[in-house]
Amino acid sequence: MAGFGDILCAIGDFGLFQKLLLMGLCYPSVMLAFQIYSLLFTQAGSSYHCNTDWILQDNPNLTTGEQLNLTVPRKEDGSLDKCRMFTPTDWDIDDIREHGLNETTGCINGWVYDTSLFQSSIVSEFDLVCDKAFLLGVGQTVYMAGILCGTITFGALADIFGRKRATQMPLLLLTVFVTATAFAPNLYLYMVFQFVLLFLSILTKYILTGNFMDAIRTSFSSAAEWLGVTKRSLASCFSQVMGGVGQCVMAGIAYFIRRWRIAQLALASSMLWIPESARWLLGHGRTEEANKLILMAASVNKRTLFHCHRCVAYSCHLYHYLFASPILRKYFLILSFAWFSLALAYNCFNLNVGNFGLNIFLMQLIFGLTDIPGHILCIWLLEALGRKISFASTLIFGGCISLLTLAFSEVVAFVTTGRVFMNWAGTICNVYIQELFPTSFRYCPAISMASIAYRVAPVLAPLVNSLVMYHRAAPTLVYGILPVVSGSLCLLLPETRRTDLPDTTEQLEERPRDETSN
Repeated sequence: MAGFGDILCAIGDFGLFQKLLLMGLCYPSVMLAFQIYSLLFTQAGSSYHCNTDWILQDNPNLTTGEQLNLTVPRKEDGSLDKCRMFTPTDWDIDDIREHGLNETTGCINGWVYDTSLFQSSIVSEFDLVCDKAFLLGVGQTVYMAGILCGTITFGALADIFGRKRATQMPLLLLTVFVTATAFAPNLYLYMVFQFVLLFLSILTKYILTGNFMDAIRTSFSSAAEWLGVTKRSLASCFSQVMGGVGQCVMAGIAYFIRRWRIAQLALASSMLWIPESARWLLGHGRTEEANKLILMAASVNKRTLFHCHRCVAYSCHLYHYLFASPILRKYFLILSFAWFSLALAYNCFNLNVGNFGLNIFLMQLIFGLTDIPGHILCIWLLEALGRKISFASTLIFGGCISLLTLAFSEVVAFVTTGRVFMNWAGTICNVYIQELFPTSFRYCPAISMASIAYRVAPVLAPLVNSLVMYHRAAPTLVYGILPVVSGSLCLLLPETRRTDLPDTTEQLEERPRDETSN
């Protein structure tokens, strides 16, 4: 009986089969980037004021400026009040001009929204302004709750049903719920659909803004298990490159489609063919199915397998075993903290995308364009510097660059660079966590539980940014220092570059210490 690493060498560790698998799994990265970053546009706000068209019944030729001056009170700073209007009266227009109006009321006839940037959004369609403005934050909380529930649930499903079914099932339903969201008749159904949408999206990156980051991790756990030791970094890095492409395309879609329902429909797509992971099948005792997949991969790669290459099953473990092993416990705690810190910094950057002094479409395009060459360079970094040094350095440099924004007034270049480093760190972490843990722990529980830490960060990011009310530098200090600390802790982890993926805890603990230094 042969180990799975020996079998990969026999069937070809990066042949046509693996290339087709990699291309198929990269497509969801584009789709999921659409869903994640679409929220920046579908939930975008715009300027607004009370609907005061009642005054036009007496004089329909009033200009917009004169209409607002006569019907909307001004605040102490001289700006128009967005949530109050003068109470409608039966006076004629000349009396109103001469004496003015004094009694005010709420916006009893609704609001009028500026459509120069977006023709419609969640805010304008469901009137999430004034006393209902808090509901937008509630919707974002529901969004994050869907991600957290998906992280917990589908981690177990991936190990119960396999990578293929755990990814195909939500991707099939994603198409349904992306479409359903576009036809949501009210805010509450919209939030329900968004919860389900993000719950399903957890199996394939962002997605969608899902973001969807954990969805791709399941898929690329499957891809990485089919790749040889020299090509594993390519799977995750190429996925992130496609995510950058998705961001750029999303900026274009939002620029040309300014109605949120139509833009939502443009996101509906699915991808259904993903081969099962032979490593996962072996871990669940399904040896014959694993052997069939191995023979299929060998056939596609035009390789011949002999009987001696058939493989034997090994056992899988549950959550408590992750903490029973000192070495697995150390790996898990360090990577969870690192994942949390980079996600916190990344989301704090994204929440301020409209506050950097540039057009929101241009800023999103810049973010996407910097991601593409950045992740291509990341492939070289992983092979040239190794996983440990690359991961630790990107976290430390990203945190330091974030702290530098406190010393300069023009921060666009620093924010973009810091975001690139955090993106690199996320990509490297995807590769690193797959190589550190044995197959019996790889997705569930290791990646699944670590992803919870990754998903708690976006929930806390708005709270961290709100610390600005106490001191301008407080948010930056938090999301700048944490990556530096976690990056330093990552230096305690071993190097895994060009080493075989461990299948069991025993193989991991028996690995020679000097092997990881090559």
